[in-house]
Amino acid sequence: MNIGILSKRTTNLAGKIKQFYENKGFNVTIYTLENLSINENLFCNDFYILKSKKLFFLYAGFFLKANKIPVVPDPQVSFMQKNRIQSHFLLEKADLLVPKFYLGKSETLINQLGSKDFPLILKPIMGSGSKGVKVIKSVQELKAEDNEILYLEDFIKGLHYNVYFIGNRVCTLIKPPLSNEHVDMEEVKTPKDIEDLIKKWRLFLAENNLFGHLDIVREESSKDLYIVDPGSFPEFTNWMCSSSPVEEICNLILHRVKKLKNNQNN
Repeated sequence: MNIGILSKRTTNLAGKIKQFYENKGFNVTIYTLENLSINENLFCNDFYILKSKKLFFLYAGFFLKANKIPVVPDPQVSFMQKNRIQSHFLLEKADLLVPKFYLGKSETLINQLGSKDFPLILKPIMGSGSKGVKVIKSVQELKAEDNEILYLEDFIKGLHYNVYFIGNRVCTLIKPPLSNEHVDMEEVKTPKDIEDLIKKWRLFLAENNLFGHLDIVREESSKDLYIVDPGSFPEFTNWMCSSSPVEEICNLILHRVKKLKNNQNN
């Protein structure tokens, strides 16, 4: 079987996945920005793994899916988790708490927001993790050039968690606020309400949610759990529930591909 991996890089988790499948006798090609063209030449592979959520790779995923080539994770679900606005309403639809957001040009937001609305979190509309994320403490910090549209969220004060899941396995870590998944974290036993939250999220997207992570904040006074960032394919840098998540991820992908191919044949 021939496998394609759509990834920003050939190393890290993408490289480990490639090595795992090659050790099983599969032929694996990683497509980065350097060698990816979205055309019929991609039909040489039996299925694709959508490792990166950058738009170009998502476009490739949509193209492949439209041509009945299995793609895991599903490109539409990955896109909805990449886009801050879509992810907000996706999480709301799953009956999960999310921070209130504000969207508009800086001058409009300056006229509409008052001092009681701050602090806020500025985030890129298309993004995940902590890249481009910063705390905005007053309207004076909202100046933007070129009529840029700004996306802001309420700042939820409380304990920050990074919660990974692979199938039914959940790995919960305490993380510094506004940090990415690669910083040092402390593993903790998964609280029951977080375990229930992850189960609800997984069931909501069903087989399109094989693995991933949620950044969660336990609000300081109410103790409610707010989702501040979902992710369909993290690096699992701080996964501490087994020696390596690679085998579990790869086996889940193979099982999903088999189901997708069976559905196409029926």
